[in-house]
Amino acid sequence: MSADAVATRLLGAARELSRALARLRFAAPVAHVYDPLQYAWAPYEAYVGRYGAGAKRVVLLGMNPGPFGMMQTGVPFGEVAAVRDWMGIRAPIARPRREHPKRPIEGFACARSEVSGRRLWGWAAARFGAADAFFAHWFVLNYCPLVFLEASGRNFTPDRLPAAVRAEVEAACDRHLAIALTALAPRWTIGVGAFAEKRLRAVLESPLVDGAVARRMRVGQILHPSPASPAANRGWEAAAEKQLAALGVPLGG
Repeated sequence: MSADAVATRLLGAARELSRALARLRFAAPVAHVYDPLQYAWAPYEAYVGRYGAGAKRVVLLGMNPGPFGMMQTGVPFGEVAAVRDWMGIRAPIARPRREHPKRPIEGFACARSEVSGRRLWGWAAARFGAADAFFAHWFVLNYCPLVFLEASGRNFTPDRLPAAVRAEVEAACDRHLAIALTALAPRWTIGVGAFAEKRLRAVLESPLVDGAVARRMRVGQILHPSPASPAANRGWEAAAEKQLAALGVPLGG
């Protein structure tokens, strides 16, 4: 598959994922649902078009958008400064149809920093230098593009959804992930946290991915860079690099 064809495949799969998830309905405690693949499509399209073209050696998979990351910029772990200044992406962003008053979409004007994204992309910049050098062999995706917010504005993660609706979300997200992994053809698929690793294993062991293709991919996990994790706060970069080294992932060019 050509490099441009890979990016086209990823974008088509993302569009289909967004359409599939738009058909679902969510009950309390979920009060608001944001889909950055709708209102922040322009920066996501730029991210995939610029950095997702061609096969990759490593794919990192997150769970779903954070409130000051992908929710604002449309880019996975999309801490504003990293997306704007390191990746060189800045594109128009609209607003969700039903916006929570405590979680407004400010796009690239958002003054809050997404700690998880700052750690992840800060590590990539320190280790690889320019964004082009990192993305030559690595790519980052999120499993689920949706942001779930409670009435209070608190984030509600997809792993806490009721079983029936969680199964519907996972069915759509699994299809998207299978298409993305097949197109990107990585040697290593790394979950950023336990949930993402679990979904990677489920998809690669399912009929969604050709068995011969799946067997060429190694699955692992690195520590999630969330500030809610005491281990991440004690030195996420060193911990993640140790885990990557144990998996045999090369950190050079």
